[in-house]
Amino acid sequence: MRIKSLVSCVALCAAFPVIAQAPEAPKLPAVNRDVLHVQVILDMLGFGPGVLNGQRSAALSKALRGFQESRGLKVTGEPDPATLRALHAFRAKRPTVTVPIDAGSIAGPFVPKMPKDYAEQAKLDSMAYASPLEKLAERFHTTPAVLVALNGEGKRIAVGETITVPNTVPSSRSYPADASPEWRSTLAGLNVEAAVPHAARITVSKSARVLRAYDAQGRLIAQYSATIGSATDPLPIGDWRVTNVSTNPDWRMTPELLKGVSNSKPSQIIPPGPNNPVGVVWIGLSRRHYGLHGTPNPEKIGQTESNGCVRLTNWDAARVALMVDDHTPVIFRS
Repeated sequence: MRIKSLVSCVALCAAFPVIAQAPEAPKLPAVNRDVLHVQVILDMLGFGPGVLNGQRSAALSKALRGFQESRGLKVTGEPDPATLRALHAFRAKRPTVTVPIDAGSIAGPFVPKMPKDYAEQAKLDSMAYASPLEKLAERFHTTPAVLVALNGEGKRIAVGETITVPNTVPSSRSYPADASPEWRSTLAGLNVEAAVPHAARITVSKSARVLRAYDAQGRLIAQYSATIGSATDPLPIGDWRVTNVSTNPDWRMTPELLKGVSNSKPSQIIPPGPNNPVGVVWIGLSRRHYGLHGTPNPEKIGQTESNGCVRLTNWDAARVALMVDDHTPVIFRS
């Protein structure tokens, strides 16, 4: 019997009437709009800097280096004048946009307090967002704390209100015709760009903590920050290939495959949802038990370890899923 812990949209809107910074979350400094502008354009071009937060970071430097390499610019990792000209020449896109809140953008279900125990998670109907604010943050490739910084703690989250967000509105939502309605809804809900190039080859660098996509001519066409393996679950160096793409997947918690989980615990099936341990998509590889996938914690990408797989933000993982097909080579390098 499933736990009745999911609440309706109406109940959640009453429970979360305003944007409020979580008590335990550190206060963010003011968002630097110039930095955010660079992040927004890189994100739109497929050189993902991780969460869009208006802050300088190692992830942003890596994204800039990838973009510079792809455009034949001097690789500095800095938003130097030549790089800024190249970014702004592509699209004079504003760093933020004000959007109306409609019923769909804050519709549940939600799980306000996610249980940590896998057995309790397995009883849920969905590994859903915790709140409308978290759902809005993922839609615009950021975090709830950044939305607080952009809008103020007293901003109401309700149908008919407007909210200022990073400008991640895609140029196209013409997703593959053979995609399921559920997957198309997920892609649209994450503002995933539909007009993406095909990847002839994917590489993953353990040392650089990036996933890179190349076209058939060997040109770099996309790059994303990633969490890659750990000391106890190292990245399996070698040449693999994509075997399947599972959208909105559930996840089998198998104790013998996870470090820190007692083998005496029973296996559990964790239901689908954006806060599933593998996020919204699993890109399976020819190396058994390994894949490219999303995450419930986008702000930790590139900073923490994984159980050997390659973890991306949900929106980046979804975009990569649109770029590959069965048999796409995936090369793991140190």
